[in-house]
Amino acid sequence: MRVLLIGGTSNVGKSTVAREVASRLGFEHRSTDYLARHPGRPWRTPEREVPPHVAEHYSALSVDELIASVLAHYERLWPRIEELVRDHERLVLEGSALWPARVATLAPSDTAAVWLTVDTTEVRDRIRTAGDYAGATAGERALMDKFAARTERFQQLVLADVERLGLTRIDGTGRSVAELADLVLTTALPRS
Repeated sequence: MRVLLIGGTSNVGKSTVAREVASRLGFEHRSTDYLARHPGRPWRTPEREVPPHVAEHYSALSVDELIASVLAHYERLWPRIEELVRDHERLVLEGSALWPARVATLAPSDTAAVWLTVDTTEVRDRIRTAGDYAGATAGERALMDKFAARTERFQQLVLADVERLGLTRIDGTGRSVAELADLVLTTALPRS
């Protein structure tokens, strides 16, 4: 295996698991998030406030419009993703932009792909924890709720595509990073 792709919706643990898998393999880790930014997570952290354009994006658009927006963004990113897969050796690439139908068109037999999922309660809990939902204002909670709804809907679409195409999904609900890394490696690596 030359390239391992790890897809899934936001807050399922892709980045954390990908870093662990890359470390175990001695591979480079990259995220599609750094290829081009789409409005990010709409909650403040100690390091940053929510940019006004991000708050506007989540407050103004419906969940369906948010999905259409992010899918259009990922479509524009696809040529850069193909280039990374084609031109890199020893790479673990993760991100929501790894749309199953697009990944299925990749020809290299030395590329493996898995999608991580977690149940919707866990996704929502992770978002609320990251955004300090209990300490947030009503407006901040509304943005987090919209992001969570978009995230849950995105996961439904990913799951449908993964199942339709017979691709590999790993349910990370309640599993540790080490357990998930083990599952990714045993699923993705060819048996000898």
